[in-house]
Amino acid sequence: MEFIANGSPLVVSRAIEEYARGQGHVAAIVVPWESDATALSMAVTAVKSDGWAIEHTNLGTIHLVDAGAERTAVQIAAEPPNHPEQEQLAAVFERFVRQIQSRFHVEP
Repeated sequence: MEFIANGSPLVVSRAIEEYARGQGHVAAIVVPWESDATALSMAVTAVKSDGWAIEHTNLGTIHLVDAGAERTAVQIAAEPPNHPEQEQLAAVFERFVRQIQSRFHVEP
């Protein structure tokens, strides 16, 4: 999925991280070693807590690229997890992606 969002890649990444944190069951974090001044890469994971243990299962990636004029091109790609609950986790990712698109998408 691809769309345009208002703000620089840094601003958009922080907004996505904050939104994911509010969801409680999904995390989206910037991967610094895959990012630079004009493009950021974010890992999206499912978060499952059991007492003090926290399990993160990779669901996909969000790439944020500076599109100029304080806009960011957002590219989201799923990475189907090798997990017993693969269908459920894919549905979690799909729902999160739809929410991100509806929240941040702007007309070009």
